[in-house]
Amino acid sequence: PQQYRPGLTPLPSPLRPHCLARERLRKWLPAGPSTRLASLESSATTITDSHLDRILEVMGSSWAQTTKETYGAGLLVFHVYCDSLKIPEEQRCPVSPTLLLAFLSSCAGSYSGTALANYTAGLKAWHLLHGRPWIVNAKELKATLDGATALAPDSSKCPKCIPFTVDILSTIRAFINLNDHRDAAIFACLTTTFYTVARLGEFTVPSIKSFSPSKHITRANVSKALDRNGLPVMKFHIPSTKTSPITGEDAFWAAQEGPSDPQAALENHFRINPAGEDVHLFTWKHSKGMRPLSKKELMKRLVSIAQAANLPDLKGHGLRIGGTLEYLLRGIPFEVVKSMGRWSSDAFTIYLREHAVVIAPYIQALAPALDPFSRQSLPPV
Repeated sequence: PQQYRPGLTPLPSPLRPHCLARERLRKWLPAGPSTRLASLESSATTITDSHLDRILEVMGSSWAQTTKETYGAGLLVFHVYCDSLKIPEEQRCPVSPTLLLAFLSSCAGSYSGTALANYTAGLKAWHLLHGRPWIVNAKELKATLDGATALAPDSSKCPKCIPFTVDILSTIRAFINLNDHRDAAIFACLTTTFYTVARLGEFTVPSIKSFSPSKHITRANVSKALDRNGLPVMKFHIPSTKTSPITGEDAFWAAQEGPSDPQAALENHFRINPAGEDVHLFTWKHSKGMRPLSKKELMKRLVSIAQAANLPDLKGHGLRIGGTLEYLLRGIPFEVVKSMGRWSSDAFTIYLREHAVVIAPYIQALAPALDPFSRQSLPPV
């Protein structure tokens, strides 16, 4: 693990060993005996410390790696705050409502509202993982987080993400060399991510050394399927996702017309970068051997293409936003798009509020599409 940043170094404690951020949820321990062990000792069940460690390991596996890293960052900030006020260890967990609200209030104006909401979720997960009660009043917590969001500095707010469009993908196609090993993989990845309404991180790897077939999509995870009408679709099984890190999820696209066709892009990638079934889906041929496509490599190339093509500043999340908007603008029902994007909540409706072109057909005086929109956007009575 890297050294702590200046100003974010906790006091030495046997309860908090220096470890990776994603390991803090499990390895950083609350003070006092384990409540799980205490409850088991009162019964006839024999459970050892190794059994408890396994329980923590299995429970911790339910969170994605990036989620655990974010939660670990929140734990660090919380304990540094407690150290600065000399808060005793036994008062940190279970955390009192007053201490938690004081902590969040002290961060307001320095951190974004989203960051503080994630840090709070991390503290709650830490309590859950170690069997400690969470006694914070939900209404008071929401009021504090809302206030923190209002006080968040402008520097903590990211500019709105520009959505990709079919035209942007077509422009990228004109500025890319599909006979180049890297470009072929990148364009196939861009079109597949866009038309499956996926997260870019689901089709790339964090680094070329971090590829794992149990977590990242391989060529063996791609198959063809037919619907009840015999229409072909391509199925992609993503072994581990943010919302389903254990069993993974499936994503789909169908062939499209025009330069952004994901089927033509994928077939070209397979032709330019032939490889076995157990490699990363978008593995490409580098001068030093075959490499899985990393998000960093893709974004670096995307920046150079955008500059050459005079395109706006494009971000990876713009693919998911753009795919969502493309299908909605085609008149595909909201519930279908929600299913395609694998949203378990109605979070995707933020795209409807922020993009007038989607809302426009539903706010006319005589709008035949109004009924499905109302069912999606209005709460049930």
